[in-house]
Amino acid sequence: MKIIQTAFIAIFLISSFQLAAQKSKITGQVVDNQSGKPMGYTNVSLFNENQELITGAVTSEDGQFVLQALPDSYTLRVQFVSYKTKEVPIQVNEDDLQLGKISLSEDVDQLSEVTVEARRPQMEMKLDKRVFNVGQDLSNIGGSAESILDNLPSVTVDVDGNVSLRGSQNVRILINGRPSGLVGIDGASALKSIPSDLIESIEVITNPSARYDAEGNAGIINIILKKDKKAGVNGSFSANLGYPLILGGSANLNYRKNNFNFFGSYGFRYDENFGGGYRDQTNFDSLGNVSDYLYNDIDRERSDISHNFRFGLDYNITDNTIITASFLYRDSDEDNRTYNTRSYYDENRNLESKDIRSQFELEAENVLEYSINFTKKFEDNEDHKLTADIQYRQNNEVEDSDITTDTLNFEDDQFYEDIFQTSLIDEFSDNLLLQSSYFKPIGENQSFEVGWRSNLRTITNSYNVEQRTEEGSFVSLADFTNDFIYEENIHALYAIYNTEWDKISFQAGLRAEYTDISTDFGESGDSLLLDRDPYANLFPSVFLTYKLSKLTDVQASYSRRFDRPGFRSLNPFSNFGDNTNIRIGNPNLNPEFTDSYELGVMNNFKNASLYAGIYYRYTDGLIERVNTLIDSVIYRQPQNIGFRNAIGLENTYSHDLNDWWRLNANVNVFYQETDGETIDDEGRLVDLYAQTFTMSSRLTSQMTFWDDLTFQLSGFYRAPEREPQRYRKAFYMMDLGLSKEIFNNKGTISLSVRDLFNSRKWRTITSGSSSDGSSFEYDSEFQWRTRTFRLTLDYRLNSKKQRGRSEGGRGDNNDGDI
Repeated sequence: MKIIQTAFIAIFLISSFQLAAQKSKITGQVVDNQSGKPMGYTNVSLFNENQELITGAVTSEDGQFVLQALPDSYTLRVQFVSYKTKEVPIQVNEDDLQLGKISLSEDVDQLSEVTVEARRPQMEMKLDKRVFNVGQDLSNIGGSAESILDNLPSVTVDVDGNVSLRGSQNVRILINGRPSGLVGIDGASALKSIPSDLIESIEVITNPSARYDAEGNAGIINIILKKDKKAGVNGSFSANLGYPLILGGSANLNYRKNNFNFFGSYGFRYDENFGGGYRDQTNFDSLGNVSDYLYNDIDRERSDISHNFRFGLDYNITDNTIITASFLYRDSDEDNRTYNTRSYYDENRNLESKDIRSQFELEAENVLEYSINFTKKFEDNEDHKLTADIQYRQNNEVEDSDITTDTLNFEDDQFYEDIFQTSLIDEFSDNLLLQSSYFKPIGENQSFEVGWRSNLRTITNSYNVEQRTEEGSFVSLADFTNDFIYEENIHALYAIYNTEWDKISFQAGLRAEYTDISTDFGESGDSLLLDRDPYANLFPSVFLTYKLSKLTDVQASYSRRFDRPGFRSLNPFSNFGDNTNIRIGNPNLNPEFTDSYELGVMNNFKNASLYAGIYYRYTDGLIERVNTLIDSVIYRQPQNIGFRNAIGLENTYSHDLNDWWRLNANVNVFYQETDGETIDDEGRLVDLYAQTFTMSSRLTSQMTFWDDLTFQLSGFYRAPEREPQRYRKAFYMMDLGLSKEIFNNKGTISLSVRDLFNSRKWRTITSGSSSDGSSFEYDSEFQWRTRTFRLTLDYRLNSKKQRGRSEGGRGDNNDGDI
């Protein structure tokens, strides 16, 4: 692995390239031919003499655009809805080229039937991230943010809702480039409550720069919400119905006039899910002989209803200064029912006893979030800008459960019923985010960026479990009753330098983060305060890009990241979800650090694009959950066990085979080695070494037939994977979708089938040991939800379905993402 590490580092030391001509800047303004008014959000594309797309942009609100290109002969193509496309031949020399005003004339033939010439692909590959336009994937329609993420290449969501990127769960999830209450207190719990209709696109960033928060070893997933920018009243409406019962709807509205832009959205979702599985456990004594068996049959029923509100206002103080204020509110209620039928056998598989544990849980969560954003663009250069953000957020989550356990002993045929328990979890989070950034171009080919971010968060968690006595009164169970207070203050500074020479682009960044975390058990722990010393860390990032040709780029990148143990991982008290398989925290956890290297090649063709990359990650202080058997009960606790090496190859391919058939494919193959150890209660060393070679792949085929009828079939396969105490078996799934344009291309009706063969089941083999030498192994299978059918109707106000191929760039929509 040291050879691989050295090879990646050597990439950044290459300095033997010969410098030649630099790119020249092309500027201009697009205006209406009759009124002379600027035309914002117009597509401007630059093609070479072979009609190959070189670069593109979208004009600003005042119609301005800026492109960069090497000296050569080009054709500038300008396009806007219901206007005639204009092509302008230009000659770019070493000096900057100012084109002045370019006027567009209305296309009379299109005024009665508007068709946008650009169709956004399902996936746009950029060297620093991949952008997934989720509305183009039929299997996403009518779903949730959770189901969308589970449908992305290299991303998986397990049965507990944990999101993994390239096999690692340490991924950071953002909304519009910022932390948000939409993803819940613990980072991903609320994703199932966000309707897919509210989502514009999702960015997957596997090697983030110093601009981004350093937390999240695997990378960042940034969810971009819809926000229309066209003048006047615009919007979209959606309604969906499914089986098992799914009811949902959403509305996105935007009104832009003069210096004001009002935007708002509402999403409603109700669904019922049925799932379940089993756990077949074998326990062994210290000599390795079978001591007993446990078989747990699990049935789950879940129904939840959620409402999402988001409103805001953009005010253009001047042409170059804008302030945005927004408000977000989310409310969700869940009704969860879990039935565990557990059968206990002796070493000869003779049934000794059986118990039925029924848990009825009501869960309520609400989120309030207020945000203010300020952006100032300076007149000397549109890229010269200052931004500032203030965000305040409150989350409150309450889980109230009634638990009944009925036991039957087959040795004396006695029925022991009625162990009745209650649990109440009341969790509150208070979060203040302050951040600012400044970007300054230096000359023609250099820039400098600095930023600051402070995040202040307090989480209080009150957990109370009571059991009813024979007299009918209730007593608290001390092992499961506690008050836990978590305070987190994080401050960060970063700086990034960018430069270009001929075919080379170089970026170097450094981020410094100061972390101060304290935990307090209050009255439940005799006011025991666990003092954790504040710590400061540096996180460098380097990107080097070389343009092999006009259509091929090579990029090498490096970044250092880490993962802080969260408040649930630090809480040492037990979780009462399953009294035979208990999760506890570890107040002595330390952060884990990862050095990430990536080398990729991006090829853009006329109708296709291909990304091929190799990546390597080294993680020190690795955090893994360790399974320990105590009195036939499994305890799972996170521990810093050692280090991990992971090296992988990822290929992503998108191809428009013709005007009606598009293919998207992704393959991720990686080798992972985990070298760890822990010490049990008797002081004995427990080896936690594992190595695995695995892969995942996804293929999507989308075909559009007559009368705008689109058919889509997608498949996913994930190979087996081995971890120190777990072996995850392979699984596959397929999705089917069909859509038809209606209402003169203003509406779409869609039918989708999620998990066509009902095969999405998590199957694992898990093992662990005890300090007395005994051990266990269990084989489990679980399915969170069964196959689903969805029927969805979308209607677009003052907008029509986009068709044709994409020509030209799009601006990013994630300001303030530090």
